[in-house]
Amino acid sequence: MSGWLPGRDHVNTIIAASGSTALARSRYLVRNNPYAAGATECFTSNLIGAGIVPNWRNDRKADLQALWQAWADEADAEHVTDLYGLMRRIGRELFIAGECFVRRRPRYLTDGLSVPLQLQILPSEMLPTDLTQDLAGGHRIRQGIEFNAIGKRVAYHFWRVHPGDVTERTVFGETVRVPAAEILHVFDPVEAGQIRGLPRLTPAIVALWTLDGYDDAEMERKRTAALFTAFIKRDDPDGEQFEKAAEEKAKSGDGIATVTLEPGKANVLFPGEDIAVAAPADVGPNYEAFQYRALTRVCAALSLPYAGVTGDMVRANYSNQRAALIDVRTRMEALQFGCVVHQFCRPVAKWFLDAAVLGGAIDLEGYVDAPQRYLGIDWIPPKWIWIDPYKDALADIKAIRAGIKTWFECVSERGRNPQDVLAEILAFNQMVDEGKIVLDSDPRKTSNAGLAQDSPEGSKLPAADSPEEDEERAAAW
Repeated sequence: MSGWLPGRDHVNTIIAASGSTALARSRYLVRNNPYAAGATECFTSNLIGAGIVPNWRNDRKADLQALWQAWADEADAEHVTDLYGLMRRIGRELFIAGECFVRRRPRYLTDGLSVPLQLQILPSEMLPTDLTQDLAGGHRIRQGIEFNAIGKRVAYHFWRVHPGDVTERTVFGETVRVPAAEILHVFDPVEAGQIRGLPRLTPAIVALWTLDGYDDAEMERKRTAALFTAFIKRDDPDGEQFEKAAEEKAKSGDGIATVTLEPGKANVLFPGEDIAVAAPADVGPNYEAFQYRALTRVCAALSLPYAGVTGDMVRANYSNQRAALIDVRTRMEALQFGCVVHQFCRPVAKWFLDAAVLGGAIDLEGYVDAPQRYLGIDWIPPKWIWIDPYKDALADIKAIRAGIKTWFECVSERGRNPQDVLAEILAFNQMVDEGKIVLDSDPRKTSNAGLAQDSPEGSKLPAADSPEEDEERAAAW
């Protein structure tokens, strides 16, 4: 290995030199390569799904939850999606570009929003990676990010318009300074000291590009092989055995012999003529095996399951699918809470509460002096859909009965808010009790085997709670 001398450049140096090229190639592949597009959707659906939702832990959680849901529908500054649609866009940008930026957009009270706040997503290209310079007071701009003398981010220097969008105003090359307090930089730093994101497709770009070219060549080979071509061979094309008039008649105006192919037709050849049909080489027996190994290499680079990237379920079975899902979900949980929740969800919740209190949308006692009292939030990722839900449900039941897990944990793992589920159960029990309906699914009256629950001698089933007691219990949860 004496001839192998890899560079010792820091990742920031590499991103400054070739990060824009890697990003352009990544976007090209996602737009044009089916496997890259499939990987993007697989990553985004596992990371974000229908959205990561909050479960407030304070005495005003019902009011906060209702206000959050109303604001979520209005959160997009471009008015094309809701808050969870913005999360999905962030998930795609994390895969394609390795980063994205979220800008806080305060609004006027006269705008008629439930909370005077909206969010704007800015792609990686909006922050120039080649903008590095010294400023006064010990400040320094590094790849578009301004740091103060102690290395704290104080501002971002964005392009005023997207440098690649020709439909925008023609003010290219002009930057605008935005305070860091107004920006969320969502990215997954893979090395210590890294300040900009790198596309997750980076280690697979070469493999996908070369595999795409190989596929195109094989498709062209098959296309050529599908063209039926026949050649007429003659022993002595200039000899006296051929009638010149017949030969002229057999030719069209462009000099190509006219051959008519019809089912069941018998063609009489001239003396000495023979027909040879072209047989181009096929792709061979190793094409599928080579494709499979090349794609597993790509999936390993992307940390995504083979079936999710390719859509190929031929080799899938319960065991290997479950093992692949457990692995990818473990990786996604680390990214969900270490990146999306920490860098996006929690700061957005703080922005939301600030705007709600200042705008008069809600009155939170003591918020100005102690905002952390209202920032206790459990963030619930999307539910995992298992291959065999029956077996997983049985496992949860046993875990709850053994005291290993709580009911709240199981509900949260399925992407539901435990408070909402409890309220639904209370309301449902009240309705069936009022109607004197006994269902097989009601564990208060029916056993797991479908039999009526036995009561000890001299005892009776407790009376149903009054509506007031149900409301008090739901509020307590």
